[in-house]
Amino acid sequence: MADENRLKNDDRNPRKGGGDFKVPPRTWVVWIAIIGSIGALLLAKGRMEPPGDRLEQAQFMAKLEAGLIAPGAEIRYNPQSPLQEVVGEYYRTDPEGNPIKDAPVRFRAPQVRLTDELENKLYATGLFKPHVSNPILMGLFWSILPILVIAAFIWFFFIRQIKMAGKGALSFGKSKARLLAKERNKTTFKDVAGIDEAIEEVSELVEFLKDPKKFQRLGGRIPKGVLMVGPPGTGKTLLAKAIAGEADAAFFSISGSDFVEMFVGVGASRVRDMFEQARKNTPCLIFIDEIDAVGRSRGHGLGGGNDEREQTLNALLVEMDGFDTQEGIIIIAATNRPDVLDPALLRPGRFDRQVTVNLPDVRGREAILKVHAKNVKLAPGVDLSIIARGTPGFSGAELANLLNEAALLAARTNKRAVGMEELEEARDKVRWGRERRSLAMTDEEKKFTAWHEAGHALVNVMLPHTHPLHKVTIIPRGQSLGATMYLPKQDIHSRQRKEMLDVIAVTMGGRIAEEIVSQDISTGAAMDIQQATQLARAMVCQYGMSERLGMVQYGDDDEYVFLGREVARAKVYSEHTAREIDSEIKRIIDEAYRKAKDIIYSNRDKLELIATALLEHETLEGAQVEEIVRTGKFTPPAPRPQVEPPHGAPAGTPLPEAPAKPTPPALPGLGNPAPAPV
Repeated sequence: MADENRLKNDDRNPRKGGGDFKVPPRTWVVWIAIIGSIGALLLAKGRMEPPGDRLEQAQFMAKLEAGLIAPGAEIRYNPQSPLQEVVGEYYRTDPEGNPIKDAPVRFRAPQVRLTDELENKLYATGLFKPHVSNPILMGLFWSILPILVIAAFIWFFFIRQIKMAGKGALSFGKSKARLLAKERNKTTFKDVAGIDEAIEEVSELVEFLKDPKKFQRLGGRIPKGVLMVGPPGTGKTLLAKAIAGEADAAFFSISGSDFVEMFVGVGASRVRDMFEQARKNTPCLIFIDEIDAVGRSRGHGLGGGNDEREQTLNALLVEMDGFDTQEGIIIIAATNRPDVLDPALLRPGRFDRQVTVNLPDVRGREAILKVHAKNVKLAPGVDLSIIARGTPGFSGAELANLLNEAALLAARTNKRAVGMEELEEARDKVRWGRERRSLAMTDEEKKFTAWHEAGHALVNVMLPHTHPLHKVTIIPRGQSLGATMYLPKQDIHSRQRKEMLDVIAVTMGGRIAEEIVSQDISTGAAMDIQQATQLARAMVCQYGMSERLGMVQYGDDDEYVFLGREVARAKVYSEHTAREIDSEIKRIIDEAYRKAKDIIYSNRDKLELIATALLEHETLEGAQVEEIVRTGKFTPPAPRPQVEPPHGAPAGTPLPEAPAKPTPPALPGLGNPAPAPV
């Protein structure tokens, strides 16, 4: 925020004032000086060459003899010419021949031959005064003046502007690393939670910088580099800011994309300049964010290598651990794609440590929520541990977004504090998307959606190895017309075969229930089929859960072929094995389909009761569905409080909603529970 205010108040910022370019005050001074100088020169030239009547020598002598020359005339001597120029004023005469002195007329007599007698006469009368001029010098001056003005214009608008833009046209190879001042960075290790092991590893760097002799006494040396690896949003950049806030040393920050340039060799030049600046401030830390932008494997990918990126990477490798290196510079890099990095960059001596920043567990999520809740006013009955247990797989960024969404929801309803209701709604909004109550659905579509979700919910409750049902709703949320939400009791680190088979059966329940009521099938189960197929294929090809195919991995698990790897792949199994894999996947899905169908047809009355309750109340809690399955009775939920519009808004005004974060599809085997959408 401080940087934005500084940039906003900077006169050199072209975006200041809503996009208008503001010229610095020094530019106005230069412009005024140039215009004033040109005006003064033109005025001086006009005074040196005054306008007026041109008089020949005879006319001039006649007026002189008649006494019509006004006092103060000048004789401009030119030593190199026998003819002189006389400048002054003369009087007109009335019809009687008397001079009219009220309105003198300006004259120039450029070719007057002055004799000694005439010259003495002129000075004797006191009407004239001498003025010596050099027309050659004046002509030379007026010839050079336009050239000087054009040269000044070129210097100001081209040379000076080029120097100001990017600090010179020939200095675009300078490093863009920014030195982070201590007074601008208030982040410390107290502001980072949920990654205790990572904090412990990087805290040794800070301790080494503060007291290097403690480690050097035993022969230890300062690490060359630390690579922080982890999914997006887990706090890698925040951890680097905390290191900068804790370390009593210079801290340079740069992004990997800042090295990339269209000119070959510019990135390598920036790397060398960055290390040159760092050597002047040793000991120091250099943080390179998203290093995969410049550190990808050489010679791989579409079209082979990239000369500019590979030269930049070579320069980085040499500076980190080449022939001529110095101690005292620590490189901290962050990436979420370590698989595309060059092996030479990852070896010891360059990046001595690889710190894994994983998704937080339940205790870590609670600690992260408490850190971000310092600036949020919570109600007295809020228990963040409940929210932490209900957010498995959330990263630190998603938890921060959850609290922000909850604060926005409470503000819209004019509440004085954020309660559990807003936190749970924000959790559902972040994970599954916002409610779309404005979506126009026919009664028939709502009926089919209710039966579809009732099928998911019934099978989920009846099977023994599924996660507890959290909520089932027919309110459109995100990209689905309805959702059956289930959450695990604790964090998932591994998954069992019987659990995965039950999950596939749950995904089949929606299609079966929908077919019962409509006597037809629709496209509503497309996402269910996709999830079931992905999970069954992972069981067969990756996890060795097929007795027919055994504990063999079929296929390559590299999914992103365009990011640093070759496109062409070798087929690792035969056509016969491919048919066996397809047959085994279909067998698993068919068995799960039969299991779900038996459960639904055996509990048709309970399925109908769940669907009817959904049509009436739109949303049912997991405990209510379990009550229906266990007792065959339904207890209606308490009516939801009416949400009042913001203060001052007219009646009937819809509440504005913040944009919801899109929900990524659940990948098989990652343990991220996802809804079974319609």
